[in-house]
Amino acid sequence: MKLQADLHTHTIASTHAYSTITENCEWAGKYGLKAIAMTDHAMKMPDSPHIWHFANLGIIPRKINGVTVLKGIEANIINTDGQLDVDDWLLRQLEWVVASMHGEVMQTDTIENITKTYIKLCQNPYIDVIGHCTSDLFYFDYDKGVKAFKEYEKLIEINESSIINKKGSRENCYEILKLCKKYEVPVVVDSDSHFCQNIGQIPNALQIIEELDFPEKLVINTDWEKLREFIFKKRKNLDI
Repeated sequence: MKLQADLHTHTIASTHAYSTITENCEWAGKYGLKAIAMTDHAMKMPDSPHIWHFANLGIIPRKINGVTVLKGIEANIINTDGQLDVDDWLLRQLEWVVASMHGEVMQTDTIENITKTYIKLCQNPYIDVIGHCTSDLFYFDYDKGVKAFKEYEKLIEINESSIINKKGSRENCYEILKLCKKYEVPVVVDSDSHFCQNIGQIPNALQIIEELDFPEKLVINTDWEKLREFIFKKRKNLDI
């Protein structure tokens, strides 16, 4: 299994990352990727870029070093109502939206409340991906959550960085992927790269997927044409 797009990447605009968008695209091209999503942290993250960073993404070329750039954001879920720290006017302009829970922004809660949060979040039409939802910090009822993600056509992210760094994430990935396989829910597998040489590199996630014999047809970013269809379904006038 090989990725054709990495849909969760960061640049020096988020100051705990260390590469430019050009450097990210350079390495994406070396690794044979066709596309990356540029998804720096939204404004509630302590070291996030200013809102102008996202409002001005249109100046970035469609392709850099032959790699298609999707201009996006990693929005923060900020409360148990499933609200984001990004207004709809900005979400409408973006080409890829990951929504994630971060301990720096949102406090942990009961399994019941986190589950309700994710179900409410799903009703936001601008969200493409539920980001790194496998850590113990924000554990939820996976069966209910995965069913809701399918109902509202949200992709579930298997996040390489979380598998390495977030408590419980490796074990929880097995549980979520088993449910995605059972209910035929598509996922994306992303690096969450904060340095250019990590773009598209997913050895731990790939090991889990192979162990579970998870169907490649459900990993949407292994097929650029399938991914483009998913994007066009929401953004019919997008030229990619």
